[in-house]
Amino acid sequence: MLHLILIVVLAAIVGVLAFLIYRRPISPLLTLYLVIGGVALILLPFLAYRLYALSRANYNLDRDRLALKWGLRVESIPIPDIEWIRPMSTLAEPLPLPFLSLPGSVLGTRRHADLGEVEYLASDPKSLLLVATSHKVFAISPESASVFLEDVQRALEMGSLSPVPSQSVYPSFVVSQAWDSLLARFLWLAGLFLNIGLIAWVSLMVPSLGRVSLGFLPSGLPRQPSPGLWLMLLPVVSLVFFLGGWVTGLIIYRRPDHRPMAFIVWTSSAIASFLFLLAVLFILTTPV
Repeated sequence: MLHLILIVVLAAIVGVLAFLIYRRPISPLLTLYLVIGGVALILLPFLAYRLYALSRANYNLDRDRLALKWGLRVESIPIPDIEWIRPMSTLAEPLPLPFLSLPGSVLGTRRHADLGEVEYLASDPKSLLLVATSHKVFAISPESASVFLEDVQRALEMGSLSPVPSQSVYPSFVVSQAWDSLLARFLWLAGLFLNIGLIAWVSLMVPSLGRVSLGFLPSGLPRQPSPGLWLMLLPVVSLVFFLGGWVTGLIIYRRPDHRPMAFIVWTSSAIASFLFLLAVLFILTTPV
């Protein structure tokens, strides 16, 4: 609920600032509106991913492994590799929370003088457990710490039936894996350069524009002219669509059987960016 509220608030801020930008002439205050709106627009996908990660978060324990899943982050720990588990409150020297931590989204890494690097994959900062392995310590927050400790102890006592290798999957691993595909690289770079070029082109044109007509009426006639600054909406919307399609494609790409669908999403994003470029060209060449 907290993430949803923050997403709605940021979207409202972007909408209000867009309306204010439309109503005001070019001035220093307009630059401030653009900066604040840009920051809010950048935070939106950040919060959206954390909401997605929380909705897919899961700790899965059996007698062979402990699997920590948080969004695109997956850590599979063989049961014999677990050295110890204890509550965070037992530490003699406190361990600070990661930066930008929120209830439901305690993610990131911090370094401790005795433990070394600690990675947080947790939702509740008040009920953290530390899981130590030979290479890293993880901070997690199972719903019931006492029940979780009992289950881990039982798994250790029973022993592993079929030893499994440890596995670490990071969001960046999905990106690098997809980057190895020539088609994925072409679609990503094509969409990126189209959007960068569109933003640069419109930014150079806006100061010399008077008023432009955005869209058409049901009768087919152009709408009433708007301030030329409103043309910046098209590259902004194009970039948002492109980034949204890029992230969605990465989420789909994780499953090998769904990868053709990921390429369809990335192709659609690149085509949409090209269509926004054509839309700007059409607007600039249409007499007002």
